[in-house]
Amino acid sequence: MNIVLFEDAAVAKLYPITVGRPAYAISCASYTLVDLLTPCSDAIRGVVRPHLIELQKCDRPALHQTALDNAQPTLLLNAVVAPTAANRLALIEWAAANKPGAIYSGDRLLAALLPAHTSLPGREANAYELRDYLSSTAITKLPAAGHKLTWFAYPHDVVQANLDTFTDNLELRLREGAYQEKQDGLFLAGSAQIGDHVVWDSSTGPIIVEPDATIGPYCYVRGPVYIGRGARILEHSAIKDSVSLAHTTKIGGEVEGTVIEPYSNKQHHGFLGHSYLGSWVNLGAGTSNSDLKNTYGTVKMEYRGEKVATGMQFLGAIVGDYAKTAINTGIFTGKTVGVCSMLYGFVTTNVASFVNYARLFGQVTEMTADVMIATQERMFLRRNVTQRACDIQLIHDMYLLTQDERQLAGEPLAL
Repeated sequence: MNIVLFEDAAVAKLYPITVGRPAYAISCASYTLVDLLTPCSDAIRGVVRPHLIELQKCDRPALHQTALDNAQPTLLLNAVVAPTAANRLALIEWAAANKPGAIYSGDRLLAALLPAHTSLPGREANAYELRDYLSSTAITKLPAAGHKLTWFAYPHDVVQANLDTFTDNLELRLREGAYQEKQDGLFLAGSAQIGDHVVWDSSTGPIIVEPDATIGPYCYVRGPVYIGRGARILEHSAIKDSVSLAHTTKIGGEVEGTVIEPYSNKQHHGFLGHSYLGSWVNLGAGTSNSDLKNTYGTVKMEYRGEKVATGMQFLGAIVGDYAKTAINTGIFTGKTVGVCSMLYGFVTTNVASFVNYARLFGQVTEMTADVMIATQERMFLRRNVTQRACDIQLIHDMYLLTQDERQLAGEPLAL
């Protein structure tokens, strides 16, 4: 089976998460969609927005270079489909039955199974060019498929899916991976440095620790929890209840029900709950967020002027890539923080991308892309990562893509 992961026009509703990453690269309960599906096919292609093509070529060349087998059926899968064990099982069963069809949510195409020898757009097609094909009769005349898929409509859906699917996803990892059970419910996939007096509580779900992770002394870890390759958890930390740590993250303080993407730091005291952190985020010492309203009611989010009822009682912050907070920053319940932003004091409103946000002190100023490119280079050097031309270009592209955010913010911005 061929698999084509595509981004549609509505992927922008997932900003700030998807400003600088393909939707198939969103982490949730230890998986990204592309990693979840890799064992299912030898031919997976990614069709992304134009500004992400070079990044895909650099980071995941197989998604651009791999040729599709015309003699095999092809699964077109919207990249916003959540990386859950249940979704993968449904897709495998559908493909095995070899029944061409389509799955929609309203008028949004989530998946289509095409028979063998179906002509598809060329390898160089981007997400905009594929859209014409997705609205062609080759797709619209397919019969409805009866399978149900979980997917991300808004950023808070990532946090909810992370909570809902965590144990199932970890059980899938345990079935397919090479893990050793060191004690009841604690599974290691290789060498890890574990300090003295760590308390492992797997009574509510398994705990998986990938190779080269470091867990300091006097930590408390309550499952389900996933600790990625090379992650570092500092002493006296509390990590609990559906925390998904991607590779090369640094974590301290208290973290609960949260997804953290690669290379992000929250290594000091402070609370982070029911949130999503993008890559290369740094939370200063004492930074905390609220994930529960004083009224104990459900949280409403606002995305680019659209107010959305989440139905979630516990919901913290959605933080975009490269965002930074100063010491003792406090983020109110249900706020979004744009990419490449810097926060100071209390965050009582959503934060646009590329701004210095010190609203408490009457200052919200715009940052240039050049400032963030220089910051990116310094950050990369600290992790022995080489800054590439595609990384620099991505900063420029993200700046242009988020111009409307700074206008919608209604703040007196100045350079």
